[in-house]
Amino acid sequence: MLRKLVYCLAAGIVALPVLAQSERVSDYVNPIIGTNGMGHTFPGACVPFGLVQLSPDTDTIPHNVNGEYQKDAYKYCAGYQYSDPTIVGFSHTHLSGTGHSDLGDILIMPATGELKLNPGRASHPEEGYRSRYSHATERVSAGYYEVKLDDYGVKAQLTATPRVGVHKYTFPAATDGHLVLDLTHGIYNYDGKVLWANLRVENDTLLTGYRITNGWARTNYTYFAISFSQPIKEYGYVDKKKPMYTGFWRRFNMEKNFPEMTGRSIVSYFNFDTSASPELVVKVALSAVSTEGALKNLAAEAGGKTFEQIAASAADSWNGALSLFEVEGTEDEKAMFYTSLYHTMINPSVYMDVDGAYRGLDHNIHQAKDFTNYTVFSLWDTYRAEHPFLNLIAPDKGADMVESMVCHQQQSVHGMLPVWSLMGNENWCMSGYHGTSAVADAIIKNVYTRDTKGALKAMVETSNVDYYDHLGDYKRLGYIPFEKSSTAVSSTLEFAYDDWTVYQTALRLGDKETADRYYKRALNYRTVFDAETGFARPRYADGSFKKDFDPLQTHGEGFIEGNSWNFSFHVPHDVYGMIDLMGGEKTFVKRLDDLFEMHLDKMYYEKNEDITEEGLIGGYVHGNEPSHHIPYLYAWTSEPWKTQFWTREIIDRMYRNDINGLSGNDDCGQMSAWYMFTVMGFYPVCPGTDQYVLGAPYFPYLKLKLPNGNTLEIKAPGVSDSKRYVKSLRINGKRYDKLYVTHADLLKGGVWEYEMSSRPDKKRGQQPEEKPYSLTNGIK
Repeated sequence: MLRKLVYCLAAGIVALPVLAQSERVSDYVNPIIGTNGMGHTFPGACVPFGLVQLSPDTDTIPHNVNGEYQKDAYKYCAGYQYSDPTIVGFSHTHLSGTGHSDLGDILIMPATGELKLNPGRASHPEEGYRSRYSHATERVSAGYYEVKLDDYGVKAQLTATPRVGVHKYTFPAATDGHLVLDLTHGIYNYDGKVLWANLRVENDTLLTGYRITNGWARTNYTYFAISFSQPIKEYGYVDKKKPMYTGFWRRFNMEKNFPEMTGRSIVSYFNFDTSASPELVVKVALSAVSTEGALKNLAAEAGGKTFEQIAASAADSWNGALSLFEVEGTEDEKAMFYTSLYHTMINPSVYMDVDGAYRGLDHNIHQAKDFTNYTVFSLWDTYRAEHPFLNLIAPDKGADMVESMVCHQQQSVHGMLPVWSLMGNENWCMSGYHGTSAVADAIIKNVYTRDTKGALKAMVETSNVDYYDHLGDYKRLGYIPFEKSSTAVSSTLEFAYDDWTVYQTALRLGDKETADRYYKRALNYRTVFDAETGFARPRYADGSFKKDFDPLQTHGEGFIEGNSWNFSFHVPHDVYGMIDLMGGEKTFVKRLDDLFEMHLDKMYYEKNEDITEEGLIGGYVHGNEPSHHIPYLYAWTSEPWKTQFWTREIIDRMYRNDINGLSGNDDCGQMSAWYMFTVMGFYPVCPGTDQYVLGAPYFPYLKLKLPNGNTLEIKAPGVSDSKRYVKSLRINGKRYDKLYVTHADLLKGGVWEYEMSSRPDKKRGQQPEEKPYSLTNGIK
């Protein structure tokens, strides 16, 4: 493969490796994709699944002011917006593609001239330490970020290890420079988010400290150790919220050259003799355990290494991870492919020190025994494709993630698997208890084998916390009454699927009593379907359905981040049962067709942060996760070729090599994992089965190196927008007409040979034995 430079079509930003290399698939990664608008990705430096994501933050819009939400904060979920003219600084923790946020820990900004200890405003950057910049000087690649800060003439270069962010700043000749270390800065910040911060000057090249924040992660401990490549000349700080009582510390002048700094709102500075030595390398190691842990991480991962050595190692780690795949396609298609793969490997993130110590959900310090502890489990999003994708390409990591979830459950005072795990905290975002899905999928596919009975116990306990999201009412009535919850219908549908994952796991492990109990609970989706309309509909405790129901409306109709038109298809475990409830196959197919072909009035999405027109195809919302499996549902009908039409249509419209190239929040890799599965030609419609539903391949050639050493080659000569239909498939020379493959099928590897056509083959995949899994054969 020839080495390529990938250009962002809309902007001209070069994605360029920091060192000269040849034939590296990582050269195709363009971290700028999705950094504007809805994608909420960040362009900075990280390594696969690392704790550190070192990236520029371009503004400081607070989440709220005096409790009033500031809507512009939504743009800054990842800290960076391409359209912004200034950079505030470089912080070390970011979430990739989320629709809510936190973090932005330990912000550093290099500067020259007058010392300024506030960020200033984007409209008047000279008021503070922020700087103007030009996209023409940005250089981005996997594991590397570079930019020139125009107001200071400073060249900033960033790279990372799993637990260390590494900065290299080159100051103008004959100019003394300084660093601002702002421990008040954060993403989704607000007054009072920082509970306490502490900073120690250990010697003239080493700092240690910590800060505790109260954000989406309710009690987040971030310890750090910072080393400088040249000695500090002088230093100081301000506390913008001076305490009313300081005790006998008052005897010191603590604001300048005093080696201990502490408070709720401290901003510090450090001066260096950059006129004599213009290059300054800063290494920032993080830990959730202690400053001692941060020092261990610093020594183990960055000690004695130059910036260039660390940057080369980061590039190598990405190239190794991304080289699992080989594809043929246009330059833009390859950029989209490898960037999507890159996005699937940012979160979840390692959450333990190099010695295995980690902070648990109970905020005690635990020791990981024979596994790596992870955090950032955006499970409402990622159970669908991200976790199944990792179970396929990186089962060792998938197993460790499940073990991390089981440990989370054991440390939880509620006894629950994670709903949304963030930095040793549960933030309870979204609905369902989809940790059960991630655990089930790993067990069913033999990815997680460590303590399967203990994992099942964790799943059962999770599904019986009656005070969680009206679960007690759900167990008693079979649904959540609408008067109890504004998201009663979507939560009922999600609970029923999650209960099916418990059933499936119990069945696999031979626990018949549990399997029988959860089989019944898995059918609870039936309780919210209205026979009159064939839609899932809010229902009251007395059994009556809500009147004046609008299935296109997102708000006030019983659903979260979706409407009944999309959520009514959320029965992935019993598709035939769902088809019957909608009125039979003919009605079901028409409803699928209508969903993709309708015109959706703006009144239904214009006030929704998570849905924009760019994320819609008709009424189908690809920009949000509840719809992701819907294009594959045609496989259960007599018109399965429509999956092949619509999946290619979605890829063409929703995934582009562009700053606005993602149609919705990437959500910790879920949007990208959907893409990765779909370009291969299959998708896990129902995680917890061992099946992937077949669509059609996107590329003429794709090769995957499987974790067991086998190789899967997918060949589709001539595939294109005009030849998107599967005429035939041969697996290792034998004709294959099923509309699904199993996990075991994939792991065997081999060669899949597709014959593509401009016309659908309407006879293929029509026999009952060729259809994918369904819990029942229907309601009858």
